[in-house]
Amino acid sequence: MVVLPVVKLGTMFLRTVCKPIANRLKKEAGIHPKFRHLITTIAQANHRFSTTIQRRIYGHSTDVAIRPLNEEKAVQAAADLIGELFVFTFTSIKVAGAAIVFEVQRSSRSEARKEEQRRQEIQAIKIRNEELAAEVQLLIQKLEELEQLARLRGLSGIINFRQNHASKDIKS
Repeated sequence: MVVLPVVKLGTMFLRTVCKPIANRLKKEAGIHPKFRHLITTIAQANHRFSTTIQRRIYGHSTDVAIRPLNEEKAVQAAADLIGELFVFTFTSIKVAGAAIVFEVQRSSRSEARKEEQRRQEIQAIKIRNEELAAEVQLLIQKLEELEQLARLRGLSGIINFRQNHASKDIKS
């Protein structure tokens, strides 16, 4: 399927675009002390969280003090984290968008099939209606012929007609 290579290519493109963004964040962290403090705090919180989770997974004690990262490692980790969050966010949006497009296309195909089925049913009803109308016309014509025959023969003709048909049915 063509979609998978396009998704991979798009993800690689986003990662490539995010690397300069992460590098720019590192550079800005060195220039602006408030921003540096903010991302250092984020990196330290992420480090404590991931270390605690790893200790729980491996069954080690979690009440041990966790040494903080030095400032340069914290800035590097925060920039990497923000870059990965950037990639994850755009990849998630892309996947969600693809899922929405797929669902809309599937729904429209389903509706088109239902509409075609409705058209076929309506056409069948129209054909049946025309057949019934033709049959009614034929019955009306036969009734008119019988009425005309009855008028020509008079009342005695109808009685004889019924008797003739009754005697034919008995013989059969």
